[in-house]
Amino acid sequence: MILRFAGFELDQQHAELRGPDGAPVKLRPKTFEMLRLLVANPGRVLSKQELMEAVWPDIHVGEDSLFQCIREIRSALGDDRRQTIKLASGGGYIFTADVAAAADVPAPSPDVDPSETATAAGLDLGSPSPAQPATVPARSSWLPALGGRMAVIAVAGLCAIVGLAAAAPLLRSDLIFKRTPPVVAVMALTDASDDPIGPMMATEIAGRLTDGFARINTISVIAPRPAAAQPEQAAAPAASPDFEIRGELQRSGPSWTLRTRLIQTATGKVEAVAVISVDADERDPRLQQTRLAAGVGDVLARRLNELTEAGTSPADLSARAGGAKVAIEQATASINSVTQERFGMAQTMLQNALAEQPDNVDAAVALAALQMRGIQMVWYNPDAAAAAEAQAAANLERALRAKPNSIAVLETYCRFLSATNRFVESLVICARTLSLDPWDGLALYLVGLGQLHLGRFEDALATFQQADRYDTPAVSRWTWLLGVGWAYMMMDRADDALPWLQRSIAITAASGRPYLLLAATYQRAGQTEEAKAAIQKGLKLRPGTTALNVAPPMKNTSPVYREAAGRIVQLMVDAGLPAQ
Repeated sequence: MILRFAGFELDQQHAELRGPDGAPVKLRPKTFEMLRLLVANPGRVLSKQELMEAVWPDIHVGEDSLFQCIREIRSALGDDRRQTIKLASGGGYIFTADVAAAADVPAPSPDVDPSETATAAGLDLGSPSPAQPATVPARSSWLPALGGRMAVIAVAGLCAIVGLAAAAPLLRSDLIFKRTPPVVAVMALTDASDDPIGPMMATEIAGRLTDGFARINTISVIAPRPAAAQPEQAAAPAASPDFEIRGELQRSGPSWTLRTRLIQTATGKVEAVAVISVDADERDPRLQQTRLAAGVGDVLARRLNELTEAGTSPADLSARAGGAKVAIEQATASINSVTQERFGMAQTMLQNALAEQPDNVDAAVALAALQMRGIQMVWYNPDAAAAAEAQAAANLERALRAKPNSIAVLETYCRFLSATNRFVESLVICARTLSLDPWDGLALYLVGLGQLHLGRFEDALATFQQADRYDTPAVSRWTWLLGVGWAYMMMDRADDALPWLQRSIAITAASGRPYLLLAATYQRAGQTEEAKAAIQKGLKLRPGTTALNVAPPMKNTSPVYREAAGRIVQLMVDAGLPAQ
């Protein structure tokens, strides 16, 4: 079947796009598939999630993969003004060109219904509308063929059931149907760089910001109209934004610096300021653009989430004041560096605050995060650990019911599910977190962990690398660097793993486990002396560690994961880790 539009031909049978001159236009397979979906659905908004699930079925990828395909399609079609593929308000893309379908369908045999043959070819035998020469196939025409895919469909159905169960606290009808989503306008960035590529950089970064905010499903996004808009476009009414995002791009010596502001349009109040700098000598301008957009986008998305999720009732305002606020601030400030001695004191403070204000969501989340830290550091005895886990789960589920769209709540619940080996559920909640802040590096890291434990090593590698491209927040950089190295080791690629682990440890040695993984990597690469030295550093940071207490978790993990992890533990033993 061939789809014709704007002088182009998209040959689905041969997976080829041909230009107006008839010459093939080279596209990557994923880019071609995305173009095919858009052309097959002209005039209909395809959500970004819909596109990603269709092009990357059963694989989690970051939105940068989607945006790269869109950029490649626009470049191939000469759509520099973004008029053929438009970003739709509220998220998603719409293909605006007129499409005509044509096919050379063989005559059906006498015992075959003609409609079945037409359907197999992707055609609709109904009468075409006057404005369209032939009906373009509906979404079902690009769904995978049933043959050989029934297992995938069954698994997808199971995941949907699990996802709905895990996300049940999020589906509060009053929040979904009654709250009007705020409208956010991403304005064109001002280029103050005096650099020849400054205007291009500013335009690309603004586009990435717009695409990112359009993925947030609790807001609607509008972008400025092109200066050369057609008269009929200029006359169309535009939504009045509740917030505007404005910014300036500068080139200061060896760095690009982007300064942005989130402004409440009704009052002119600046609700948030975000500033990010990247190395101007980086050879990949796309990486510079991605990190600049992600660096400010993460800050502004979180602030926007706080503004839209914060309660204003007297009970809510009271819950955020007084002693509970002090307890939360003190516990949160030291949650990653708290010692065992201070841990008990912080837990008591938060428990008392929650007893005084049972509906205080912030206190419940802070206590759950602290208890996770205690479980991970083995600061509880087995019975106390089980009780703390149950209390943390109850507090987080209650917090989710109260604030189902809060990034802080979802992020903490995602961490909790990952820490308690509920990996399938963690993927659901982490995905929800990313739907509110697509640049959330911690959520991406936790998605990668879930994929690792479920045996999806290549998916995990892609997720960790996506987090590295965003690099937000930079304080968590060591985690996804470690994740990339870990994923490579699970695939038995020690040479690839080594530089990532070294970069991670250069930032922080964490609890000593990274040195143990580094030792296994050295051992696998044949650098035995370096392996022994790394084991000794790991044991110094984590005394009493043996092969028994670094053994891979068994609960809810894939046999593929357990086999690969067991191989890594044996490499640690070969490098000098005590067996027991």
